[in-house]
Amino acid sequence: MKWSAKQYLAFEDERTRPVRDLVGAIPLETAELVVDLGCGPGNSTEVLAARYVDAKVLGIDSSPDMIMAARRRLPSAIFEVQDVHAWQDRGPFDVILANAVFQWVPHHDTLLPKLMRKLKVGGALAMQMPDNLQEPAHRLMRDTAAQGPWSDPLTASTDSRTTLASVDGYYELLRPMSTRVDIWRTTYFHVLSGAGAIVEWFKGSGLRPFLEPLDAGDREAYVKRYTEAIARAYPARSDGGVLLPFPRLFMIAVR
Repeated sequence: MKWSAKQYLAFEDERTRPVRDLVGAIPLETAELVVDLGCGPGNSTEVLAARYVDAKVLGIDSSPDMIMAARRRLPSAIFEVQDVHAWQDRGPFDVILANAVFQWVPHHDTLLPKLMRKLKVGGALAMQMPDNLQEPAHRLMRDTAAQGPWSDPLTASTDSRTTLASVDGYYELLRPMSTRVDIWRTTYFHVLSGAGAIVEWFKGSGLRPFLEPLDAGDREAYVKRYTEAIARAYPARSDGGVLLPFPRLFMIAVR
C-alpha cells in the first residue's frame, strides 16, 4: 500500500497530538538510543527527539515517500526504509515508539514480545493505535465498498486493518516481561470544517486500501458515495463544522 506524506500531514496538528500525549507519559527522564517504528513523515520522531535531546534517534517506515519527508524534517536523525516485521536491529534501546502503526501490522502476539526483548532493562515500549474500526467513518468505508460495482476488487480491503486485542489481552501479553504496564484509552474530538474534511482525513490513512485498487472513475464514484454517507453520519454543528470522534488505545510497557 502506497502512502503520501503530503496527504497524511494535511491534518498534522491533530495527528501529532496523540504522540505528544504518549511520549509525555514515558517514565524515562533520559535515554541514549531511541527508535520510532513506522515513523511516517517524521512528526512523531520530532516529538521523541525533543523529549530525549541527547539520544541517538532512529526511524523506520515501509514507505519511501514517508522516509524522504522524515529526512527533510529531521536531518539529525537516521531514517531507513524498513518493514517492522523484518527489522533486525537488536539495540538494546531505551525507548521503542510505535505511533499509529501497529493497527496495520498483524501478529501482535509475537511482535510485541520480540520488541520487548530489544529494550534495555528499564527501557520502555510506547505505542498508540487508532481503535476506531466500529466508528461510523470506518463502518461506512466497508458499507460503501460492499454496496457498489467495486465490491469484488475491494473484498480484501475490509480486512486491511489489524483487529486489536482486548485491553485484558494486551495486559496479559505484556505483563510477564514488564515491570510496569500502563494502558489507557482516549477519544479525541477533532473539529473539522465539514464532511469533505473527514474524507480528506481518511484519504491519508484508512481510506487508502479502499481507493488504491480502483481505477480513476470508480475511485471518484466511491468517494462521492462515501462523502454523502459521511455527511449524514456527521451532521454540521451550529458553526458549520463537524466533530470527528477518534478513539485511540495507548500502552507503555517498561521492561
